[in-house]
Amino acid sequence: MLDLFSEHRQDSSGFEKFIFEDGECWFMRDFLTPQEAVKMETYLLNAIAWRQDEVVVFGKKYLEPRKTAWHGDATCVYAYAGKLNRPEPWTGPLIQLKNKIQEVIQGVRFNSVLLNLYRDGNDKMGWHSDNEKELGEKPIIASLSLGAARYFDLKHKKIKTLKRRFELPSGSLFVMCGDLQENWLHQVPQQKKVSRSRINLTFREVFPLNEKS
Repeated sequence: MLDLFSEHRQDSSGFEKFIFEDGECWFMRDFLTPQEAVKMETYLLNAIAWRQDEVVVFGKKYLEPRKTAWHGDATCVYAYAGKLNRPEPWTGPLIQLKNKIQEVIQGVRFNSVLLNLYRDGNDKMGWHSDNEKELGEKPIIASLSLGAARYFDLKHKKIKTLKRRFELPSGSLFVMCGDLQENWLHQVPQQKKVSRSRINLTFREVFPLNEKS
């Protein structure tokens, strides 16, 4: 894939920052230590009430190719993929993670987290943007990876030659910001040779439905 970045730098925050055509993302490979990542992964696998929802594609119902959970403030009702999601309460470890991420991203206050469990390399997430109205303009979304390393792909919505692939290892933090959601799509593709599970937590700020302008 093409290297599309016009600027790539690492600053005092510890992030590698990628500034490119119509978007921006930040990457921190070692946000959690290996020991912290294993401890958190084990906790989430056992403590979270994972569910596998149905989606409708061309009039037919299918089970989502992953399991999910949604936690956050009680007011964070969030619609995506045609579903209205009401969050489960925060748990202590999820709050600790949220606070730790907010320490390295100045000025953001997350009020919710979407968790995805990819049981092995057959599970995936299709091309999409996190551009729902509840997320506001230029949303900042912080994505923490635990478990198996998986690919994370980006492609521009209009300029078809602009693409990028990252590999996100356990303990890494990937932040999408700027105009990325407006102009880019992202996916987690199948990797059938991957046998281990991966958990991805995407922390975000959701504006309650009754507060939208």
